[in-house]
Amino acid sequence: MTDPQIALFMLGLFIVFVFLGFPIAFTLMAMGIGFGYYAYFDARRMWRSYDRLDADTASWWDQTSAWWEGLFNSRIFDLFVNQTYNVMSNEVLTAVPLFLFMGYIVERANIVNRLFETLNIASRRMPGSMGVAALITCALFATATGIVGAVVTLMGLLALPSMLKARYDPSFASGIICAGGTLGILIPPSIMLIVYAAASNVSIVRLYAGALLPGLTLTGLYLAYVIGRSILQPSVAPRPTKDEVPDVPAGKLLWMIFTSFVPLAFLILAVLGSILFGLATPTEAASIGALGGILLAFLYRAMTWQRMRESVYLTLRTTAMVCWLFVGSYTFSSVFSYLGGEHVISEFVQSLNLTPLMFLILAQVIIFLLGWPLEWSEIIIIFVPIFLPLLVIFEIDPLFFGVLVALNLQTSFLTPPMAMSAYYLKGIAPPEVKLTQIFAGCLPFLGCVFIAMVLMYVFPQIVFYLPGQFYGN
Repeated sequence: MTDPQIALFMLGLFIVFVFLGFPIAFTLMAMGIGFGYYAYFDARRMWRSYDRLDADTASWWDQTSAWWEGLFNSRIFDLFVNQTYNVMSNEVLTAVPLFLFMGYIVERANIVNRLFETLNIASRRMPGSMGVAALITCALFATATGIVGAVVTLMGLLALPSMLKARYDPSFASGIICAGGTLGILIPPSIMLIVYAAASNVSIVRLYAGALLPGLTLTGLYLAYVIGRSILQPSVAPRPTKDEVPDVPAGKLLWMIFTSFVPLAFLILAVLGSILFGLATPTEAASIGALGGILLAFLYRAMTWQRMRESVYLTLRTTAMVCWLFVGSYTFSSVFSYLGGEHVISEFVQSLNLTPLMFLILAQVIIFLLGWPLEWSEIIIIFVPIFLPLLVIFEIDPLFFGVLVALNLQTSFLTPPMAMSAYYLKGIAPPEVKLTQIFAGCLPFLGCVFIAMVLMYVFPQIVFYLPGQFYGN
């Protein structure tokens, strides 16, 4: 076999291991080191010290030590150590644990309960008022956390019982929560965008500015669908009675908004605004956000030692997963490229004579299909770098491509049969809510994602307008 054929075999074998359920980060590292041992094999370098020994005078211990030293004297281990150091010292990735910690703290501060109750009362006269309140709460909470499972689970415990009690259609209510919970990987400050920026060397500041309008566009499409369907089909979202959502005097409602909505919105805007206006780096802004989350938790009297400990533990666990995924991916991709796999893929794609639009559609279809078995982090770190060298050939801005991928990955949480948002919700939903109902509720929101992607294709200024206004072209 030639080196490029071995590279393609390496990629195929990795996909097989993924479907068999092996831990992806450690599979990447093991395969990178295993195939790298072959790729970087240099007998003269490895056995130089061993060959210099005099077999007649050298002791058994000296010969054994020299043999083991030669066995591990391969450049793949130098590469692995260097990649590990580069990931751990990456300034962009430093923001990941801080944003995660902010999210876990906000999740445990009981802010969401107050926010949903306030929005529910404020929007009670709108069609589908509970759905609108749940969707806006999901969007704000998802923006603060960026952790889909946490948002869907918490909102499922909080909003779903209230919506079912108000006679909402179970499928409609489930779809609202599942779709709203996924917005955090698109709307800044998104952890997914930080990971993409680290993988692609795109400015995270420009990426945040570029993702803001597409995120708001998708949220607007979700709200339009919820309100429109509530008007056309009132039975799926009946108007709440006074027993379900009481009337509140205007003064009291304003105080509820001030104490629930304003602090969280101010925290998000302070973090995002300081990044977009150049007042702080993403890492500095994430530090402010983490401190603000702790202060909010104390302000709402929800901070306990146990909750702090849980937040730190979950932050460390998720951060370690992301870091080791990067180490494994960098090692794997370096060996894959050294063997010529990247060149083979590039030549194959160029031989198809695709236009830039056709290439974008093909890439998004592949990412859509990868979203069924894989998490977004694995897609961004492992597979998106394969497309990045091709963007230069087709003259596609990696900023546009990154925002498009973030929008596309919304579908990975909503597409049956592997819609993870649906499984998160099913795990805490009442027994009468069936998984098939949750799947059915997700599908219309999936259509909204596709509409948003088409709008980005037709009107790319949705992505480029804010970066151009803030930072120039």
